[in-house]
Amino acid sequence: MAQSAPKIVLEGVHKTFLADHGTVTALEPISVTIREGELISIVGPSGCGKSTLLRLICGLDQATGGKIVLDFSGRKRPVGFVFQEPVLLPWKTILDNVRFPLDTAGISRGEGDKVALDLINLVGLAGFERALPRHLSGGMRQRTAIARALADDPPILLMDEPFSAVDLLTRDTLNDELLRIWESTGKTILLVTHSVEEAAYLADRVMVMTARPGKLKCIHDVSLPRPRGEETKLDPTYHALVAQLRRDLRARTTEAL
Repeated sequence: MAQSAPKIVLEGVHKTFLADHGTVTALEPISVTIREGELISIVGPSGCGKSTLLRLICGLDQATGGKIVLDFSGRKRPVGFVFQEPVLLPWKTILDNVRFPLDTAGISRGEGDKVALDLINLVGLAGFERALPRHLSGGMRQRTAIARALADDPPILLMDEPFSAVDLLTRDTLNDELLRIWESTGKTILLVTHSVEEAAYLADRVMVMTARPGKLKCIHDVSLPRPRGEETKLDPTYHALVAQLRRDLRARTTEAL
């Protein structure tokens, strides 16, 4: 991974908001380089700027200052975004939801269907193409959202607590599905999560944020071998990293009090 090219470069990126009681610093200056094909987890207390950071990278919000550079090789849409809630169109089938970004891009129905069906197979939803979102479980709806985010093949995938609303067993399954998709596609992925176990299990590196005002305090390299599976969670290195992340978060929370 150290030899791959930079995909996302943040240089002194920060964000402030105007509120009724004055200026609020949501994110202090942050500088980091994320390389092509990396899977990065971001952890930190609520309100520390994790989601804000993703929104700045994808352009949903504008940074107050600093520089964001994305290497997307001329793609019209360099970034796919998976939100905490799937935000599917309830009146459209799963096939139509996944194909939707291609429809808006002017791709023909036939070509769009082919891409969408391939992605539905990739996320393990073959056979549910004609179902409506209300007919699916929460985990299946989130798989649909992931497929939709990949529809126009963005090189970067941003995920904002995508598995927080599902039960633990479903979350474990979706973690493994995400690893499989990542290995199949080679996307660069940034994943915000409140689960230190999830962060350690999935990532190449884990970014730890402090409480507001959000600041990047440290980055942990994850030395766990790939591919990962249930045996990973028995590895003493995994447990040591999880414990370290908990210590990091407890320390930052205490400092903020």
